[in-house]
Amino acid sequence: MFESTALTGRNALICGASSGIGRAAALEIARMGARVGLLARNRSSLEDLAREIKAQGGLDPVIICADLSVRENLLKGIQVLLAEVSSIQILINNSGGPPPGPLLEASQDQLLAAFTQHVLASHLLVKLLLPGMREAGYGRIINVISTSVREPIPGLGVSNTIRGATASWAKTLAGELPPGVTINNILPGFTKTPRLEAIGANRALESGSTLEAIEAGWCSTIPEGRLADPQELGQVIAFLASPAAGYIRGVSLPVDGGRLKSI
Repeated sequence: MFESTALTGRNALICGASSGIGRAAALEIARMGARVGLLARNRSSLEDLAREIKAQGGLDPVIICADLSVRENLLKGIQVLLAEVSSIQILINNSGGPPPGPLLEASQDQLLAAFTQHVLASHLLVKLLLPGMREAGYGRIINVISTSVREPIPGLGVSNTIRGATASWAKTLAGELPPGVTINNILPGFTKTPRLEAIGANRALESGSTLEAIEAGWCSTIPEGRLADPQELGQVIAFLASPAAGYIRGVSLPVDGGRLKSI
């Protein structure tokens, strides 16, 4: 647990905040004293999260109902946010991954849609929010991507491609952003999120197995022997958003229970 006042006076935007890792990150960052903007498409889920944040003593969140793949929609949402908080110092780029499937079966439209939702949306947000970070002399950009950056995951062809592009984009920016403004990636392993459950259900259907059996197979490849809880990822994100992580820059950090074989 981090100091509860570590982010007091800071404002954060958490994308994909309605569920899973994004939701967990929003709770942790709000608990550390930041005021959070919650961005996702599902307003009802965001309202539920906002109530939970206020119940734990957090500042009143700003809800932005927007689709990361629709530029005009996203721009309007950020205008609403900046009218409320004036500037953002912490940006969490997080979005649900593309549908599973072999890369050879993916269409150009599917690749373009994923690139727009992940890389182009993240780039737009950085361009919009960087002036406030620069003025504050404090900025934290954290991208939630995947261990597929290091080792591609079979059956996730489009996701592997786009996550790798995001990692290279972030590493490039790490050399261009001003001092005090850092950018890093976390690489979640198998984490108990709705997306992982959907992938498991799909693989169970294809193989004639069960979701429980699929999850047991995943766990057998993880030295920790279990799936991650989203809160564990949220705490890592909160650390990278904190002053304590000020000298960490351009890193892709696996949070996978030791599953990756690469160094």
